[in-house]
Amino acid sequence: MNLVSIIIPYFKKKNYIKKAIISVLRQTYQNFEVIIVFDDKDLSDVNLINNIKKLDKRIFVIFNSKNIGAGLSRNKGIKYAKGDLIAFLDSDDIWRKNKLELQIKFMKRNKADFSFTAYEIINSDIFKKYKREAKSKLNYESLIRSCDIGLSTVMMKKKLFNSYCKFPNLKTKEDYVLWLKLAKKKIVLYGLNIVLTQWRTTNNSLSANSIQKIFDAFSVYNKYMKFNFLKSCQSVFLLSLNYIIKKFL
Repeated sequence: MNLVSIIIPYFKKKNYIKKAIISVLRQTYQNFEVIIVFDDKDLSDVNLINNIKKLDKRIFVIFNSKNIGAGLSRNKGIKYAKGDLIAFLDSDDIWRKNKLELQIKFMKRNKADFSFTAYEIINSDIFKKYKREAKSKLNYESLIRSCDIGLSTVMMKKKLFNSYCKFPNLKTKEDYVLWLKLAKKKIVLYGLNIVLTQWRTTNNSLSANSIQKIFDAFSVYNKYMKFNFLKSCQSVFLLSLNYIIKKFL
């Protein structure tokens, strides 16, 4: 059985982290480890995290000496990971109980190194807002126009990570950079169109900050994909347009 290393960065999500962890512990597939990367220089939540650690011997906690952000925290967690498969879960998201089981079977059936699933978008009260489908396959050409991969749905082989393919130091869209780099290396991104994750959006989350997302999207194209200024602006516009279409249509 494959060991799955589940990487969870933690920063000021005390109202949700336990629910996220419980959704992992209730998985039908039980060969996993959980690596929580505590990324908050304010230590007021340390006792909470230490108490959560006591829930299961497979839960490990890494404490950052300073706040480095979610992307770099995931890179750090991956270095400690023992599993040949890596799964990501944000500390305010929730998995369905058969998420790992179905996704591993799907990856084996397709001989996939990378997979993602459909997901529901919920608010702070777990009210279902809308659903995001998972396309069967994504390549670089399709992904560059629209980011259709939810971070907390992703499972991938650890061997894909290296000095080039890792999370960059961005406040948002750091996952998008990694997916694009993998796709650029001709890694097929396989989608399982079953809702196995609930992705939570809150008013104070970075992912809800539209201005920050626009600036980071420009960095994705200009700094990391090496597009010129005009092409980067055009790509940000197209990405934003596709986001609006997915949300409201």
